[in-house]
Amino acid sequence: MTQYSLGLYEKAMPDGLSFREMLDLTARTGFDRLELSVDESDMRLERLDWQSSQVHNLKRMMDDSGVLIRTMCLSGHRKYPLGSHDPTIRERSLEIMRKAVSLAAELGIAIIQLAGYDVYYETGDADTRAWFAENLAISTGMAAKAGVLLGFETMETPFMDTVGKAMAYVQLVNSPYLGVYPDIGNLKNAAVLYGSDLLADLELGRGHTYAAHLKETVPGVYRNMAFGTGHTQYLECIQVLWGMGVRMFTGEFWYDGKSEIESSLVTSSKFLRNQIETAIASS
Repeated sequence: MTQYSLGLYEKAMPDGLSFREMLDLTARTGFDRLELSVDESDMRLERLDWQSSQVHNLKRMMDDSGVLIRTMCLSGHRKYPLGSHDPTIRERSLEIMRKAVSLAAELGIAIIQLAGYDVYYETGDADTRAWFAENLAISTGMAAKAGVLLGFETMETPFMDTVGKAMAYVQLVNSPYLGVYPDIGNLKNAAVLYGSDLLADLELGRGHTYAAHLKETVPGVYRNMAFGTGHTQYLECIQVLWGMGVRMFTGEFWYDGKSEIESSLVTSSKFLRNQIETAIASS
C-alpha cells in the first residue's frame, strides 16, 4: 500500500463514458480514486438532483470496482457565484452548495473543492466580496453539519490565485471545515506574475491544506497541457505539501480528444507517481 492517494480528474476522460467505465479506467491506468466534477454545465449540475437509486447505483459501482470517489471538484459556482450582484443567483449558489454537500455525504466524499471566485462573469467589487464572505460562512455551516470538508482551489484570477489569499477567508470563517485544496500549476503562474515565493505561499496553508491538484501550466495558460511540458514545480511543491502532512494528490488534466485514452492515462499516472515518490524519497 502506498503512503499517498493519487486521484484522477473526471475530465481527463472523454465525455459520455458511464461511471462504471470511468471507474474501471481509473483502476486500470494506475490511479487510486476518481474525482467527481460538478461544473457549470447542465449535464453535471443535474447530478445534484440525483434520486436515491442513482446514488446507490454509483456506490455499488464503486464497491464493485474498488475505486472510491473521495473528492468533488465543484466549479458550478463559476456560473452561479456566492458573491453575485443578483440575489437570485446568490440564492441558487447556496442551493448548489446545499445539494453538493448532501451528495458528498451520501457518496462518502470527504472533500469538496471550491472554486475561489467571488464572481466570474461579473465585475467584482466590495459588495461581491462581502456577499461571498457571508455566503461562504453559510456554506461552511452546511458542510460542518454533514461532516464534509470544503477546500479552496487557487484559481487563475486575481481574487484567489494564491494560498495567502485563500487563507484570508479561511481565517475569517475560522472553521475546521474550511481549508485549502490548492492547484500547484496555478500557484506557479501566480508566483511568476507577482515575482513571489511559491513555496513560501504554500507554507501559509500549513495545518489547513487538505489535498492538492497537480497540473501543468505556463504563464497565461492554465489547462490542456501535457505533464512535463510546462513550468510547474512538482518536486519542490510536493516536498512542502508532504512536510505539511498532505497525502491526497489529484492529477488535473483534460482529455484532448485525440490521444488513445488508456495509454494517455497510464503515461500521466506514471509521470505523477514518479514526481510524488521522488519528492517523498528526498523529503
